[in-house]
Amino acid sequence: MEKNRENDEITIDLSELFMALWHKAHIVVLAGIAAALLAFIATKLFMTPMYTSETQMYVLSKQDGNANVTYSDLQTGTQLTKDYMELVKTDPVLEKVISETGIDMTIDELKGHITVTTPTDTRITTIAVENEDPKKAKEIANSLRVAVGEQIVAIMAVDAVNTVAEASLPTHPSSPSTMKNTAIGGILGILIAIGVIVLIFVLDDTIKTPEDVEYYLQLNVLASLPIKEGTAKTKKSKGISRKSYAKSFGKRM
Repeated sequence: MEKNRENDEITIDLSELFMALWHKAHIVVLAGIAAALLAFIATKLFMTPMYTSETQMYVLSKQDGNANVTYSDLQTGTQLTKDYMELVKTDPVLEKVISETGIDMTIDELKGHITVTTPTDTRITTIAVENEDPKKAKEIANSLRVAVGEQIVAIMAVDAVNTVAEASLPTHPSSPSTMKNTAIGGILGILIAIGVIVLIFVLDDTIKTPEDVEYYLQLNVLASLPIKEGTAKTKKSKGISRKSYAKSFGKRM
């Protein structure tokens, strides 16, 4: 019988679990606040603000000057835009940008700071450059637009690459987001606190109530001694583990 008791599956009373969480709600809230504050401080002190500058260009193909432009021509021009996007990050273009701007970056490092996008069904290409120096971000973006424009004209045999919008000087950091990081930190703190409380609740196998004695040991409780409210529990008054109680009871039997 003792072996069967030790191998019993762990059952969780959801109402007791909810009450355990409710009684520890202040700890959960404090953990969330502490984690949010830690994330806020880490974002402000240890993360470098990055600035993003964007420039836009439009590739003017040869058939654009023809009055008899067909839908097929427009589709072809839209598909070629993907080729233009790939040319932005080619080594010759980036080498020229590094040479002109004098930035201390390798080609691979510069690639990681460049984002190229094209809105659906358009031939307008947007080049975004991220840098810790807002002036450098603007300078690199404009230099990149000019360099890739020359490359497109030389390779794709187009008429011209027109500037839709020059890069502007960013005034606010694009990353990191202090509010976002603070919110994520607070949520993680709350989840971790809840997880620890649930883990402690699940691993706690002490017998606390007469119902526990009847359920786990299959014994009838004849009497119980309630602890006076406001009296601190001593080590002797704390519940013992179910396994220890079962072993002790087995020896007596």
